Amino acid sequence: MDTFLIQATIFLAAAVVAVPIAARLGLGSVLGYLAAGMVIAPALGPMGAEMDDLRHVAEFGVVMMLFLIGLELEPRVIWNMRDKLLGLGVLQVVLTTAAIGAGAIALGQPWEFALAIGLIFSLSSTAIVLQTLSEKRLMQTPGGRSTFSVLLTQDISVIPMLALLPLLAISGAAKVRIAPDGSLQRVKTEELAEAGLSLVQGLPGWSVPIVTAATVATIILAGIYLTRPLFRFIHVAHLREMYTAVALLIVVGIALLMLSVGLSPALGTFLAGVVLASSEFRHELESDLQPFKGLLLGLFFITVGAGIDFSLLAKDFVQVLGLTLGIMALKGAVLFLLAILFRLRGRDMWLFTLGLAQAGEFGFVLLAFSSQTNVLPDALDEKLSLVVALSMLLTPLFFIGYELLSRRHSEAEVDHADQPVESSGPIIIAGVGRFGQVINRMIRMAGFKTTVLDNDLATIQLMRRFGFKGFFGDPTRPEILQAAGLKDARVLVVALDDRDSAIRLVKYARAQRPDLHIVARARDRVHTYELYAAGADDIVRELFDSSLRAARYVLENMGLSDFEAASLEKAFFKIDRGATRELASLWLPGVPVDDNPAYVERARALNKDLETLIVTELEQMPPEDGAED
Repeated sequence: MDTFLIQATIFLAAAVVAVPIAARLGLGSVLGYLAAGMVIAPALGPMGAEMDDLRHVAEFGVVMMLFLIGLELEPRVIWNMRDKLLGLGVLQVVLTTAAIGAGAIALGQPWEFALAIGLIFSLSSTAIVLQTLSEKRLMQTPGGRSTFSVLLTQDISVIPMLALLPLLAISGAAKVRIAPDGSLQRVKTEELAEAGLSLVQGLPGWSVPIVTAATVATIILAGIYLTRPLFRFIHVAHLREMYTAVALLIVVGIALLMLSVGLSPALGTFLAGVVLASSEFRHELESDLQPFKGLLLGLFFITVGAGIDFSLLAKDFVQVLGLTLGIMALKGAVLFLLAILFRLRGRDMWLFTLGLAQAGEFGFVLLAFSSQTNVLPDALDEKLSLVVALSMLLTPLFFIGYELLSRRHSEAEVDHADQPVESSGPIIIAGVGRFGQVINRMIRMAGFKTTVLDNDLATIQLMRRFGFKGFFGDPTRPEILQAAGLKDARVLVVALDDRDSAIRLVKYARAQRPDLHIVARARDRVHTYELYAAGADDIVRELFDSSLRAARYVLENMGLSDFEAASLEKAFFKIDRGATRELASLWLPGVPVDDNPAYVERARALNKDLETLIVTELEQMPPEDGAED
């Protein structure tokens, strides 16, 4: 136990140091965990041979990951994405498995080994890719959405892969205790029976499938009919930790039940997650399990990093590097062909190809599972684990390559909307989501021409279908703004969702055109100050006007007349607008407003003035004799 605590302390300390550094460098948390494991491996010394207990605990995080993936896959959402999931996603898994499997056979591996290797390397890193897409704001691009669809298909395909891999075993019927999601310990059927964990041991062969099917059906029915009474029961205690206990009980109980019939707990937890995806308790379960899942997965990746055999890497560096680049090239070739087949072009094609070319975190799980079920020999497992880790370490370089290639395709991306950007409108609207489209419609209704820019191709195409002209392109890129007519424009409307992009656009436009009138959308009061500092003329907080209207309706229903409520709304707007301008002069960039004494003091004074002025406004209102409500 002392050794276990020492290991846990070292691992947690390494994670606390390495992961924030990796995140700040843009490498992602998974690579941070892997790097932490590689760094501390020499420090573990003789303790490294006793890491099994910690690894078995950490690997249970994969069970929780599959359960949470299931929670996110509401059946209706899966059905709506069926075209890309069954088309693009399934084709990627099948063709990549075939290509890499054929390469393995060409290198002299038996077909069983080759198929297992193809399955393992058909998967990409969900953790690294999704985090990178979010950080670089690429999720809503056509390439980003296609990448997400493939990752979703890969996550789902892990389940049948877990069922298929044991069938490729060379010899010796071996089972896993919580494979691949728990203790990847090899246990013979007799040992499971002796421990009282097997529900099928000793049963006639014909009854085993019936018991197995009944177990799966029990999990599904329990998810539908028993979770609500269970949550109502524990709600009576009014103890927050009881919800966490129930969430853990669901996952651990299902894992144990699936184990008892000889199935992978991954299948059971995934099915339970899908069943509960439409439940009102979905978000409660997610919030309770997310910290455990993240921590245990982090420890899992640290143990993977610590288990990398650097002596083997040094001995066979050229071979391992060659295998890594060869597999990534084969995978990239398949992705490139699929991108062409599904009509991804330019930057989207390269994002899809380079973003998914690596192996993924499930590769480690499937490799360990394959080794423990006698599918792959230990020596090959160790070498392939190096290939998986190295391909993940190379992923940031591939995204850098994508950014370099995307610059070469910038002009082609502007042409995706079928026409070049015209600089015929005196008004440029950057961003045409739910906020910008209303602005555009009203301006055009008044008879003025607009030039609309947005980097969501689907939105632009939808606008054109309804007769509104828009142009595809990133409004924050100088060349696109110039092509849109920034030099001659009279008004620029900044209606971007991303606050940093909005600030960057306002700063650039103000520097290029000091005389340009800039109307900007702000998310909150601090964003308003940032846009003022960047050079915006008029700033609209996106929810401010709608909040005022809602408050006016409340006042009307509390007995005030329409005139009185409208007058108060107008007075509040005028007063708050002046207060915002005054507070903007006291706001300090990078300093939280509650740490700014001058700002806090003036804000409190303005709030008192606001209350006084509102009361005065009410007292001075003339009676509405004979006025209509």
